[in-house]
Amino acid sequence: GMEKHALAVVEALENDDIDEARANLAMITKRKTKDLDKNHVLSGVLESISENTVDGVTGPLFYFSLFGLPGAFIYRVINTIDSMIGYKTEMFRNIGWFGAKCDTILNYLPSRITGLVMVLASMLLGNDWKQSYEILKKDSCKTSSPNAGYPMAALAGALDTRFQKVDHYTIGNGSIYLSIKHVYSAIVLMKVTTVLFFGIVTIPIITILSYLGLTILA
Repeated sequence: GMEKHALAVVEALENDDIDEARANLAMITKRKTKDLDKNHVLSGVLESISENTVDGVTGPLFYFSLFGLPGAFIYRVINTIDSMIGYKTEMFRNIGWFGAKCDTILNYLPSRITGLVMVLASMLLGNDWKQSYEILKKDSCKTSSPNAGYPMAALAGALDTRFQKVDHYTIGNGSIYLSIKHVYSAIVLMKVTTVLFFGIVTIPIITILSYLGLTILA
């Protein structure tokens, strides 16, 4: 999963192998990595962790709670299409456009709920939850994706850091100097966010739908 890929980048950086770190980062992000310095590599890892919290975990949980396994499966299929061919190559222009639009619609609620749950997780972990909430409000709209900025901004604020994508955006008011420790902290925050999301979003939705006789668990 994401943790394994993130730690592969960390291991390469610990071995002072920036080329290997860039190559490992390229496996989890769409951005060009071959010219990134260590700081931008770390920023890319942290941003990928925040996005994957939605794409790989809370998004599927959200649609599982509403539509059971078929809902989670369809969500992941659309998300995978967007990840693989969502950017507009000539060959896949129509499929990529459709996948990207569907992914944007499906992630509208999960991304925003996850951002708020991440603020709560940062409070429980003793991170800067107030700044997490402030950056969530201030910087969540800076990404080209209308959804990715929410968990990204919440994470940047919680860790008191600043994420930078060259010539695109800067998210957060904290330090631009990132370290490997930030990656480990982000992984912990991702896991706690997942547990909280399951407890305060997924289970209540399933319970309410079950009570109303509308559950579609399969």
